Amino acid sequence: MNIVVAGAGGFIGHHLVKRLKAEGHRVRGVDLKHPEFEDTHADEFVIADLRNFEGCLQATDGMDDVYQLAADMGGIGYISANYAFLTRNNTLINSHMLEAARVSRVKRYLYTSSACVYPSFLQDSEDVKPLRENQAIPADPEKGYGWEKLFAEQLTAYYQEECGLDARIVRFHNIYGPLGTYDGGKEKAPAAICRKVALAADGAGIEVWGDGEQTRSFCYIDDCIEGLRRIMESGYTRPVNLGTEELITVNQLVDAVCAAAGKKLSRHHDLTKPQGVRGRNSDNTVLNEVIGWQPEITFQEGIKPTYRWIAGELAKW
Repeated sequence: MNIVVAGAGGFIGHHLVKRLKAEGHRVRGVDLKHPEFEDTHADEFVIADLRNFEGCLQATDGMDDVYQLAADMGGIGYISANYAFLTRNNTLINSHMLEAARVSRVKRYLYTSSACVYPSFLQDSEDVKPLRENQAIPADPEKGYGWEKLFAEQLTAYYQEECGLDARIVRFHNIYGPLGTYDGGKEKAPAAICRKVALAADGAGIEVWGDGEQTRSFCYIDDCIEGLRRIMESGYTRPVNLGTEELITVNQLVDAVCAAAGKKLSRHHDLTKPQGVRGRNSDNTVLNEVIGWQPEITFQEGIKPTYRWIAGELAKW
Protein backbone atom coordinates (compact mmCIF):
# COMPACT_ATOMS: atom_id res chain seq x y z
CA MET A 1 0.00 0.00 0.00
CA ASN A 2 0.95 3.65 -0.33
CA ILE A 3 1.09 5.02 3.21
CA VAL A 4 1.95 8.45 4.59
CA VAL A 5 3.19 8.95 8.14
CA ALA A 6 2.67 12.56 9.17
CA GLY A 7 5.10 13.31 11.96
CA ALA A 8 7.69 10.86 10.61
CA GLY A 9 10.51 13.01 11.95
CA GLY A 10 9.34 12.35 15.50
CA PHE A 11 9.86 9.47 17.90
CA ILE A 12 6.76 7.34 17.28
CA GLY A 13 6.49 8.26 13.60
CA HIS A 14 10.05 7.18 12.90
CA HIS A 15 9.50 3.77 14.51
CA LEU A 16 6.22 3.37 12.60
CA VAL A 17 7.93 4.07 9.27
CA LYS A 18 10.44 1.31 10.00
CA ARG A 19 7.64 -1.15 10.78
CA LEU A 20 5.66 -0.28 7.64
CA LYS A 21 8.73 -0.66 5.45
CA ALA A 22 9.49 -4.03 7.04
CA GLU A 23 5.98 -5.11 6.01
CA GLY A 24 6.70 -4.14 2.39
CA HIS A 25 4.64 -0.96 2.04
CA ARG A 26 5.68 2.15 0.15
CA VAL A 27 6.01 4.89 2.75
CA ARG A 28 6.09 8.66 2.50
CA GLY A 29 7.34 10.43 5.61
CA VAL A 30 6.32 14.05 6.21
CA ASP A 31 7.51 16.45 8.90
CA LEU A 32 9.11 19.81 9.60
CA LYS A 33 12.36 17.97 10.24
CA HIS A 34 14.15 14.71 9.54
CA PRO A 35 14.43 12.12 12.34
CA GLU A 36 16.95 13.31 14.90
CA PHE A 37 18.93 10.19 15.75
CA GLU A 38 19.06 8.03 12.62
CA ASP A 39 18.19 8.24 8.93
CA THR A 40 14.61 7.75 7.85
CA HIS A 41 13.56 4.43 6.33
CA ALA A 42 10.85 6.08 4.23
CA ASP A 43 10.86 5.76 0.44
CA GLU A 44 10.50 9.53 0.29
CA PHE A 45 10.66 12.17 2.98
CA VAL A 46 8.86 15.45 2.47
CA ILE A 47 9.75 18.50 4.52
CA ALA A 48 6.47 20.36 4.94
CA ASP A 49 4.69 22.57 7.46
CA LEU A 50 1.39 20.78 8.05
CA ARG A 51 -0.12 23.88 9.61
CA ASN A 52 -0.56 24.90 5.96
CA PHE A 53 -3.20 23.19 3.84
CA GLU A 54 -0.89 22.97 0.82
CA GLY A 55 1.57 20.90 2.84
CA CYS A 56 -1.22 18.53 3.88
CA LEU A 57 -2.33 18.09 0.27
CA GLN A 58 1.24 17.28 -0.69
CA ALA A 59 1.37 14.75 2.14
CA THR A 60 -1.84 12.91 1.28
CA ASP A 61 -1.74 13.00 -2.52
CA GLY A 62 -1.81 9.48 -3.97
CA MET A 63 -1.91 7.77 -0.57
CA ASP A 64 -4.07 4.83 0.53
CA ASP A 65 -3.55 5.18 4.31
CA VAL A 66 -2.77 8.15 6.52
CA TYR A 67 -1.22 7.91 9.97
CA GLN A 68 -1.66 11.38 11.47
CA LEU A 69 0.93 11.59 14.25
CA ALA A 70 2.13 15.14 13.53
CA ALA A 71 1.78 17.42 16.56
CA ASP A 72 3.41 20.17 18.55
CA MET A 73 3.90 18.40 21.87
CA GLY A 74 6.27 17.49 24.67
CA GLY A 75 6.40 16.62 28.35
CA ILE A 76 4.37 18.30 31.08
CA GLY A 77 6.84 21.17 31.40
CA TYR A 78 6.44 22.05 27.72
CA ILE A 79 2.70 21.61 27.30
CA SER A 80 1.91 23.54 30.48
CA ALA A 81 3.94 26.53 29.27
CA ASN A 82 2.63 26.75 25.69
CA TYR A 83 -1.16 26.55 25.80
CA ALA A 84 -1.93 29.14 23.12
CA PHE A 85 0.60 28.32 20.42
CA LEU A 86 0.48 24.54 20.95
CA THR A 87 -3.31 24.55 20.69
CA ARG A 88 -3.26 26.75 17.59
CA ASN A 89 -0.54 24.71 15.86
CA ASN A 90 -2.23 21.37 16.45
CA THR A 91 -5.70 22.61 15.55
CA LEU A 92 -4.36 23.82 12.20
CA ILE A 93 -2.50 20.56 11.55
CA ASN A 94 -5.44 18.32 12.37
CA SER A 95 -8.13 20.28 10.55
CA HIS A 96 -6.02 20.63 7.42
CA MET A 97 -4.95 16.98 7.42
CA LEU A 98 -8.56 15.82 7.63
CA GLU A 99 -9.67 18.03 4.77
CA ALA A 100 -6.66 17.01 2.68
CA ALA A 101 -7.46 13.35 3.31
CA ARG A 102 -10.99 13.98 2.05
CA VAL A 103 -9.81 15.82 -1.05
CA SER A 104 -7.17 13.18 -1.78
CA ARG A 105 -9.71 10.38 -1.29
CA VAL A 106 -7.53 8.35 1.06
CA LYS A 107 -8.86 4.93 2.00
CA ARG A 108 -8.11 4.93 5.74
CA TYR A 109 -7.11 7.58 8.29
CA LEU A 110 -5.67 7.04 11.76
CA TYR A 111 -5.52 9.93 14.21
CA THR A 112 -3.33 9.68 17.31
CA SER A 113 -4.96 11.35 20.27
CA SER A 114 -3.93 11.28 23.93
CA ALA A 115 -5.02 10.23 27.39
CA CYS A 116 -4.89 13.96 28.14
CA VAL A 117 -8.46 14.12 26.81
CA TYR A 118 -9.82 12.48 29.96
CA PRO A 119 -11.48 14.65 32.65
CA SER A 120 -9.19 15.90 35.39
CA PHE A 121 -11.85 15.11 38.01
CA LEU A 122 -11.30 11.40 37.30
CA GLN A 123 -7.55 11.74 37.86
CA ASP A 124 -7.21 13.57 41.18
CA SER A 125 -5.92 10.58 43.15
CA GLU A 126 -2.77 8.49 42.72
CA ASP A 127 -4.97 5.41 43.27
CA VAL A 128 -6.83 6.21 40.06
CA LYS A 129 -9.37 3.92 38.43
CA PRO A 130 -8.40 2.93 34.87
CA LEU A 131 -9.89 5.32 32.32
CA ARG A 132 -12.50 4.00 29.90
CA GLU A 133 -13.04 5.46 26.44
CA ASN A 134 -16.61 6.58 27.16
CA GLN A 135 -15.48 8.74 30.09
CA ALA A 136 -14.05 11.55 27.95
CA ILE A 137 -17.47 13.25 28.00
CA PRO A 138 -18.56 15.25 30.01
CA ALA A 139 -15.35 17.05 29.18
CA ASP A 140 -12.71 18.49 31.49
CA PRO A 141 -9.45 17.59 29.72
CA GLU A 142 -5.97 18.96 30.39
CA LYS A 143 -5.67 22.62 29.52
CA GLY A 144 -4.43 23.31 25.98
CA TYR A 145 -3.12 19.96 24.73
CA GLY A 146 -6.01 17.91 26.11
CA TRP A 147 -8.67 20.28 24.76
CA GLU A 148 -7.25 20.39 21.25
CA LYS A 149 -6.89 16.60 21.18
CA LEU A 150 -10.52 16.16 22.22
CA PHE A 151 -11.64 18.69 19.60
CA ALA A 152 -9.64 16.88 16.91
CA GLU A 153 -11.27 13.58 17.90
CA GLN A 154 -14.68 15.18 17.40
CA LEU A 155 -13.65 16.68 14.07
CA THR A 156 -12.37 13.30 12.92
CA ALA A 157 -15.71 11.76 13.87
CA TYR A 158 -17.58 14.45 11.89
CA TYR A 159 -15.49 13.73 8.77
CA GLN A 160 -16.30 10.07 9.25
CA GLU A 161 -20.05 10.70 9.63
CA GLU A 162 -20.49 13.31 6.91
CA CYS A 163 -17.74 12.53 4.39
CA GLY A 164 -17.37 8.77 4.72
CA LEU A 165 -13.78 8.92 5.97
CA ASP A 166 -12.78 5.49 7.31
CA ALA A 167 -11.15 6.73 10.50
CA ARG A 168 -9.40 5.35 13.59
CA ILE A 169 -8.83 7.30 16.83
CA VAL A 170 -6.08 6.08 19.16
CA ARG A 171 -5.48 7.52 22.64
CA PHE A 172 -1.82 7.13 23.62
CA HIS A 173 -0.85 6.57 27.25
CA ASN A 174 2.76 7.73 27.81
CA ILE A 175 4.82 6.11 25.05
CA TYR A 176 8.57 5.76 25.72
CA GLY A 177 11.63 3.98 24.36
CA PRO A 178 14.89 4.42 22.40
CA LEU A 179 15.16 7.24 19.83
CA GLY A 180 12.87 9.50 21.85
CA THR A 181 13.68 13.07 22.88
CA TYR A 182 15.59 13.05 26.17
CA ASP A 183 16.75 16.66 26.54
CA GLY A 184 15.80 20.22 25.65
CA GLY A 185 12.44 20.60 27.40
CA LYS A 186 10.16 18.38 25.28
CA GLU A 187 11.16 15.06 26.84
CA LYS A 188 8.67 12.90 28.74
CA ALA A 189 9.18 11.65 32.29
CA PRO A 190 10.93 8.30 31.56
CA ALA A 191 13.45 9.96 29.24
CA ALA A 192 14.02 12.87 31.63
CA ILE A 193 14.70 10.52 34.55
CA CYS A 194 16.99 8.37 32.39
CA ARG A 195 19.00 11.46 31.46
CA LYS A 196 19.27 12.65 35.06
CA VAL A 197 20.33 9.23 36.31
CA ALA A 198 22.86 8.76 33.51
CA LEU A 199 24.49 12.12 34.25
CA ALA A 200 24.60 11.62 38.04
CA ALA A 201 27.54 10.02 39.81
CA ASP A 202 26.74 6.95 41.88
CA GLY A 203 25.72 8.11 45.35
CA ALA A 204 24.72 11.59 44.20
CA GLY A 205 21.18 12.97 43.91
CA ILE A 206 18.70 13.97 41.23
CA GLU A 207 15.72 16.31 41.08
CA VAL A 208 12.24 14.76 40.77
CA TRP A 209 9.21 16.90 39.92
CA GLY A 210 6.49 16.57 42.55
CA ASP A 211 6.46 14.28 45.57
CA GLY A 212 7.00 11.19 43.40
CA GLU A 213 3.74 9.54 44.40
CA GLN A 214 1.84 10.65 41.28
CA THR A 215 1.00 7.62 39.13
CA ARG A 216 1.03 6.75 35.44
CA SER A 217 1.12 3.78 33.10
CA PHE A 218 3.90 3.71 30.48
CA CYS A 219 3.80 1.93 27.12
CA TYR A 220 7.00 0.78 25.39
CA ILE A 221 7.45 1.86 21.78
CA ASP A 222 7.41 -1.67 20.30
CA ASP A 223 4.01 -2.33 21.86
CA CYS A 224 2.78 1.05 20.65
CA ILE A 225 3.69 0.30 17.03
CA GLU A 226 2.16 -3.17 17.22
CA GLY A 227 -1.02 -1.65 18.60
CA LEU A 228 -1.19 1.00 15.89
CA ARG A 229 -0.94 -1.57 13.13
CA ARG A 230 -3.55 -3.85 14.69
CA ILE A 231 -5.98 -0.98 15.27
CA MET A 232 -5.61 0.29 11.71
CA GLU A 233 -6.42 -3.18 10.38
CA SER A 234 -9.28 -3.75 12.84
CA GLY A 235 -11.94 -1.60 11.16
CA TYR A 236 -12.86 -0.14 14.57
CA THR A 237 -13.82 3.53 14.20
CA ARG A 238 -14.39 4.73 17.78
CA PRO A 239 -11.69 5.99 20.19
CA VAL A 240 -9.54 3.29 21.77
CA ASN A 241 -6.87 3.42 24.46
CA LEU A 242 -3.34 2.28 23.64
CA GLY A 243 -1.30 1.85 26.78
CA THR A 244 -0.53 -0.60 29.56
CA GLU A 245 -2.59 -1.21 32.68
CA GLU A 246 0.58 -1.36 34.81
CA LEU A 247 0.23 1.59 37.21
CA ILE A 248 3.46 2.84 38.79
CA THR A 249 4.48 5.88 40.80
CA VAL A 250 7.14 8.33 39.65
CA ASN A 251 9.26 7.14 42.58
CA GLN A 252 8.99 3.59 41.24
CA LEU A 253 9.98 4.92 37.82
CA VAL A 254 13.11 6.41 39.40
CA ASP A 255 13.86 3.14 41.20
CA ALA A 256 13.58 1.19 37.93
CA VAL A 257 15.93 3.55 36.10
CA CYS A 258 18.45 3.46 38.96
CA ALA A 259 18.33 -0.34 38.86
CA ALA A 260 18.93 -0.31 35.10
CA ALA A 261 21.90 2.00 35.66
CA GLY A 262 23.26 0.07 38.64
CA LYS A 263 23.30 3.27 40.74
CA LYS A 264 22.05 4.29 44.16
CA LEU A 265 20.89 7.91 44.09
CA SER A 266 19.07 10.20 46.49
CA ARG A 267 16.28 12.43 45.18
CA HIS A 268 15.16 15.99 45.78
CA HIS A 269 11.42 16.45 45.26
CA ASP A 270 10.58 19.85 43.76
CA LEU A 271 6.93 20.57 44.47
CA THR A 272 6.99 23.82 42.47
CA LYS A 273 7.40 22.10 39.08
CA PRO A 274 4.50 21.03 36.81
CA GLN A 275 3.14 17.60 37.66
CA GLY A 276 -0.01 17.11 35.58
CA VAL A 277 -2.87 15.03 36.95
CA ARG A 278 -2.37 13.06 40.15
CA GLY A 279 -2.99 9.66 38.61
CA ARG A 280 -3.74 8.16 35.20
CA ASN A 281 -4.12 4.59 33.98
CA SER A 282 -5.52 2.86 30.89
CA ASP A 283 -8.52 0.55 30.80
CA ASN A 284 -7.78 -1.89 27.97
CA THR A 285 -11.16 -3.63 27.85
CA VAL A 286 -12.08 -2.13 24.48
CA LEU A 287 -8.59 -2.72 23.07
CA ASN A 288 -8.84 -6.41 23.99
CA GLU A 289 -12.30 -6.69 22.50
CA VAL A 290 -11.31 -4.95 19.26
CA ILE A 291 -7.99 -6.63 18.47
CA GLY A 292 -7.64 -9.44 21.03
CA TRP A 293 -4.33 -8.05 22.24
CA GLN A 294 -2.85 -5.51 24.62
CA PRO A 295 0.68 -4.23 25.34
CA GLU A 296 2.86 -6.97 26.80
CA ILE A 297 6.18 -5.35 27.70
CA THR A 298 6.48 -4.44 31.38
CA PHE A 299 8.06 -1.19 32.48
CA GLN A 300 10.95 -3.09 34.06
CA GLU A 301 11.63 -4.71 30.69
CA GLY A 302 11.22 -1.60 28.56
CA ILE A 303 13.17 0.86 30.65
CA LYS A 304 16.43 -1.13 30.37
CA PRO A 305 16.99 -0.64 26.60
CA THR A 306 15.62 2.89 26.93
CA TYR A 307 18.18 3.77 29.60
CA ARG A 308 21.04 2.10 27.71
CA TRP A 309 20.25 4.07 24.58
CA ILE A 310 19.98 7.43 26.38
CA ALA A 311 23.15 6.78 28.39
CA GLY A 312 24.94 5.90 25.15
CA GLU A 313 23.79 9.13 23.51
CA LEU A 314 24.91 11.19 26.50
CA ALA A 315 28.33 9.48 26.39
CA LYS A 316 28.84 11.05 22.96
CA TRP A 317 28.62 14.58 24.39
